Amino acid sequence: MSDIISIDTIVKAHEMMGLSSPKHPLVSVVMPEDFKMTADFRGAKIVPGFYQVMFKLGECGTLRYGRNSYDYEDGTLIFTSPGQSMQLEESEAELESVHEGWTLAFHPDLIRNSPLVDKIERYNFFQYEVTEALHLSDEERKTIEDLRDKIVVEYSQNLDRHSQNLIIANIELLLDYCLRFYDRQFITRSNLNSDLVSKFERILKGYYQSELEVQKMPSVHFCAEQLHLSANYLSDLLKKETGKTAQEHIHLFVMEKAKTRLRHGSESISEIAYSLGFEYPQHFSNLFKAKTGYSPRAYRNMA
Repeated sequence: MSDIISIDTIVKAHEMMGLSSPKHPLVSVVMPEDFKMTADFRGAKIVPGFYQVMFKLGECGTLRYGRNSYDYEDGTLIFTSPGQSMQLEESEAELESVHEGWTLAFHPDLIRNSPLVDKIERYNFFQYEVTEALHLSDEERKTIEDLRDKIVVEYSQNLDRHSQNLIIANIELLLDYCLRFYDRQFITRSNLNSDLVSKFERILKGYYQSELEVQKMPSVHFCAEQLHLSANYLSDLLKKETGKTAQEHIHLFVMEKAKTRLRHGSESISEIAYSLGFEYPQHFSNLFKAKTGYSPRAYRNMA
């Protein structure tokens, strides 16, 4: 099967999995014992219209979660956002792995009128790759599962005027704990991350190595692809290790090259801008002033 299957609502997701209607149309937790997949989705791209927090126990099926020797082994969390495609492999083992764990799903409409709607974009892990999953300790797993259970309790009982706020509050708290646990994972992976920072710097140097005019500045996405990481994960990793995002690193690197050319070359400011990958010299001048406090011309005249 190679179709693209859009699942816009949690109600539709329940139908496709052979489950009874969800107790709340905008939020649901599916446990292993609930899973009753009635269709074969092997090879299909599934595009949910809602957020998912998926827990896997160990390494299920053929998926690899990027676990290193110093990561915890008491479970893995994977996050997906609305519109992010998922694909099951063709094997029976991979299909079986789908229901070896639990999934919390919540629709964007659930948080539409809450403060969480403005905060959700800060949880960059919803844009991470599967290999950048969160590996939990036993205590961390218990914390997450306790919050999961509180969400289930809230939507399973008779809804009242407090229910929606309490459901959203527990989802937000769960995501905040995931943010904390990811920070811990960045720390425990410090040696690996330091190596990635060095590789990132070498990518930037190599990009301009020939000193020939380039078509555009290196993007965060380009650098992340070279390192086999997602752009958000690379930025978060660099922020934790150096205090600067990937975009800030790229800008600072390019500005250092610009300083050298302004001081020691005879190129015009426009020629420098184009050679560094700027489409418009004015963009280069604005960025240079923002980063150094001087216009390119003023900086050159200081020599």
